[in-house]
Amino acid sequence: MVEKHRDTLGQALDAIRSRAYWSPHPEHPKAYGADGSLGADEGRAAFDALLGGRFELPGQPGTDGWTATESSPYGLPLGVEYPHPDTDVLLPAMREAVPGWRAAGPEARAAVCVEILARISARTHEFAHAVMHTSGQAFMMAFQAGGPHAQDRGLEAVAYAYAEQVRVPASADWSKPQGKRDPLHLSKEFTAVGRGVALLIGCNTFPTWNGYPGLFASLATGNPVLVKPHPRAVLPLALTVRIAREVLTESGFDPNLVALAAEREGEGLAKELAVRPEVRIIDYTGSTEFGDWLETNARQAQVYTEKAGVNTVVVDSTDDYRGMLANLAFSLSLYSGQMCTTPQNLLIPRDGITTDDGPKSYDEVVADLAGAVGGLLGDDARANGLLGAIVNPQVGERVDAAGSLGEVALPSRSVAHPDFPGATVRTPVIVKLEAAKPEAEAVYLSECFGPVSFAVAVGSTREAVALLRRTVREKGAMTVGAYTTSPDVERLVEEVCLDECAQLSLNLTGGVYVNQTAAFSDFHGSGGNPAANAALVDGAFVANRFRTVEVRRPA
Repeated sequence: MVEKHRDTLGQALDAIRSRAYWSPHPEHPKAYGADGSLGADEGRAAFDALLGGRFELPGQPGTDGWTATESSPYGLPLGVEYPHPDTDVLLPAMREAVPGWRAAGPEARAAVCVEILARISARTHEFAHAVMHTSGQAFMMAFQAGGPHAQDRGLEAVAYAYAEQVRVPASADWSKPQGKRDPLHLSKEFTAVGRGVALLIGCNTFPTWNGYPGLFASLATGNPVLVKPHPRAVLPLALTVRIAREVLTESGFDPNLVALAAEREGEGLAKELAVRPEVRIIDYTGSTEFGDWLETNARQAQVYTEKAGVNTVVVDSTDDYRGMLANLAFSLSLYSGQMCTTPQNLLIPRDGITTDDGPKSYDEVVADLAGAVGGLLGDDARANGLLGAIVNPQVGERVDAAGSLGEVALPSRSVAHPDFPGATVRTPVIVKLEAAKPEAEAVYLSECFGPVSFAVAVGSTREAVALLRRTVREKGAMTVGAYTTSPDVERLVEEVCLDECAQLSLNLTGGVYVNQTAAFSDFHGSGGNPAANAALVDGAFVANRFRTVEVRRPA
């Protein structure tokens, strides 16, 4: 297996060094169906075969019952039952699996992880349906973000994990001169040792994309991984666990290195597991409230969190007005704004901006943006393909309540889905706010997750930059965007993002969007502002998941 995947691992290592574009996982659905991979019809059939049945995990110890908690945002009955764990049985079994995995070494662990990802990739069509019907993503987004893009992030984590572990040689001969006396000779061995059981707390919106970095970073650094999916998005991670256990078994390792912990409705299993003494690493994506709780209470574990932020775009000027509007419209619409990277606040000078289409007032910019979103989503078929479904009722309630927050520049409308009449599909709403009004400040300085954006009128570009700084410092941001033709303004925005540690995208007008990042090249989050304490993926994300233990002997 090491030889089989040596080239892939080598190319991944090259990619994280060069930051150039590279991916071994095809993005197009037609690329699958040969060489043992499932084609479109086979993938759909495999997904359909899972519905209404029990999801078996052969050999996983400690099952004390079965649980089913998922409901497709598209209204499709799922009815999949998963084994519910007795953690007092399961966790000790996972710890017993460690010695053989530790002894395998970084290269063998990396090769096994790459094989797991390769097998997942071969079933991308099946995973796409699983992601679609648990997250509400439209099929193509579920296929790409839940498939190859998630697999890329997992492989990226393996590459970083391998690179960090092999910084120290496996052994060294040490000799210290003693003048006239004989030199001192020691033989030294260095072993990467995992911290302990890693707990992955999955999210509803991107179960694989957000889950794979932590899962594979922990596994590749020698830790067993207990996967606790979001109760509404179990299937994609359950499939992942089953494939991982199969590969581990075939490779001669204990399959209990990866296990599933599906919870009952309202059980709160994540909070219980997070403070178990066996759990030494936690990866979490979700609300700020629970992320803060984990950071405060899971003191025995190294906790990696991606929480909520208030993503902001500063609009100062542009030399491609139509391109800017089109780019922003797409960013606000993709997956109904249910992404941690979607822009929320658009800071626009009250006196307007300069463009290649002449000067535009604040009201004109907002009206033109509303028109761009309306034009993009005017056709229901295209709208369904971009928006997907509203993931839970709380998001729909925010959309309904947006009209009470300020003047509505673009009202939301419901879109009927021809294939899934039970789906709730909503277009974005844009609300106009005045930055200086205290009642508006309380609105735009709070995250409003979903397809709700605020066009915030500010006194000047400098005021916008100051508000950007305050927002990132106090509330955090996963992404920052800016449009300007002024080198001075560009420098000011860049300084804010460097000072406050936020990822910045400047003047995007083409096919790259502020809410999308590419594995091996872009960093998702920074770990340096309140939105997240870690970045996907960098050396810091993997290096603290293991320790190097030294054994010395006289040579």
